[in-house]
Amino acid sequence: MTEIAGLVLPFFGLIFLGYLTARFVHHPGEAMGWLNTFIIYLALPALFFKLVSRTPIEQLARADFILTTVGATYIVFSLIFLIGVHVRRNSIAEATIQGFGAAYGNIGYMGPGLALLALGDAAAVPVALIFSFENAAHFAVAPAMMAISGGRQERPLALAASVARKIILHPFILATLAGVVAAFFAVQPPVPVQRLIDYLAQCAAPCALFAMGVTLALRPIKRIPVEIGYIVPAKLLLHPLVMFTAMSLTGNYDPIWVQTAVLLATLPTATNVFVIGHQYGVWQERASATILITTTLSVATVTGLLYLIRSGALPPDLFP
Repeated sequence: MTEIAGLVLPFFGLIFLGYLTARFVHHPGEAMGWLNTFIIYLALPALFFKLVSRTPIEQLARADFILTTVGATYIVFSLIFLIGVHVRRNSIAEATIQGFGAAYGNIGYMGPGLALLALGDAAAVPVALIFSFENAAHFAVAPAMMAISGGRQERPLALAASVARKIILHPFILATLAGVVAAFFAVQPPVPVQRLIDYLAQCAAPCALFAMGVTLALRPIKRIPVEIGYIVPAKLLLHPLVMFTAMSLTGNYDPIWVQTAVLLATLPTATNVFVIGHQYGVWQERASATILITTTLSVATVTGLLYLIRSGALPPDLFP
């Protein structure tokens, strides 16, 4: 447990420090703009490029892993979406945000730092694959579902072009693609450029976690929705369970890849869920509450999972 505490305390401690700083040091929310720009456009892309470019190319072409992890995430999304529409009688737009609350984990800000810290560099490739393909799916599903709900009237071709731009031009995905190209041709940047990439990559996790804490402080809970009662356990417990089961059923994966996929599934709701809700004017305050509650409770669930991994209690799969 001392080893687990050594992993978890610095990680969640940075989030907590960001939260405290924002509560006691008063700056407008716009002050976060440049820090978020640095994280999204420079630090995290540098980290993804660095890790992927050093990976054997054959490991980057695991279509079975990609389909399994994205499929497991969307099983959870579909379940919560159907509950929202058919049980809670919510609109398609509201049920879509609820589904994202249960399935869209904070794999960008929290995923790389925690996975690499807990599991080592071997976790780099599964993290990059999960991030790139899950986010591509999210970028496609969100506008499509909102168009179906009538929340935004767009022509199909315009909608498809908008989705394609979001996927292709996202800095994380561009950096991952650049890393794949570098790995394929076995090309490494010149030493001065590599040092700059290293400096940026080292900043990624601390800055992202601090920024996340600040963001949580700037969005206090104003309303706790009834749906929290099933969205929170779905995100923190059901999602990793479905992921572990899917990984066990569909292939023979390296244990580190299995552990990485389950760990990322255990992460709390991504702040992007609030961004999507805000963009379409749907379920905004309740999305913010979901993010704060899942982030707080994830201290326990992530710690528990890391204990299972470190103690050897988590088997490589459910069906050896």
